[in-house]
Amino acid sequence: MKRFFDELYDKYHKDLFQFIIYMVKDRNLAEDLVQDVYIKVIKSYHSFDGRSSEKTWLFSIARHVTIDYFRKQKRKRNRIMDFFDWGDKGENIQGVDALPEEIAIQNAEMKAVYKALDECTMDQKSVIIFRYIQGMSIQETADILNWTESKVKTTQHRGMKALREILEKAKEGGVQREA
Repeated sequence: MKRFFDELYDKYHKDLFQFIIYMVKDRNLAEDLVQDVYIKVIKSYHSFDGRSSEKTWLFSIARHVTIDYFRKQKRKRNRIMDFFDWGDKGENIQGVDALPEEIAIQNAEMKAVYKALDECTMDQKSVIIFRYIQGMSIQETADILNWTESKVKTTQHRGMKALREILEKAKEGGVQREA
């Protein structure tokens, strides 16, 4: 068990943490939820039967832990997610060799994308994060979500369409305010 857990941690911890932080937009909360994921992994280790990959199993647990958190928060208050203050923590966004001007543009664009993601449905947000931010395949995403590949593709298409529309409206709103 310890060896399995250590290997799982070494292989996927960074990706797991990034997925959760993209979902909750709060570093401290993400750290807490990652710990919850690992507790569930330890408790449910005996039930892992190898029908899916370790990665699929782990991210499925992570998604459920995150959704459970949002359900609890929704009951406590209407506002589910706060906007994430990227501040000096943009290391996950831009490349190491980017020029300062490029980093500033990327940070502004990424803030807009993450803000727009909050307006997508939870399913759309999950698929977009898994596919485009985590770089997972359609099959891996389908396995994690326990969906068909067709449903992932459809949700991805609708999510990207919604994201594009939200970003266009935000851009138009910004232009109108300046005029």
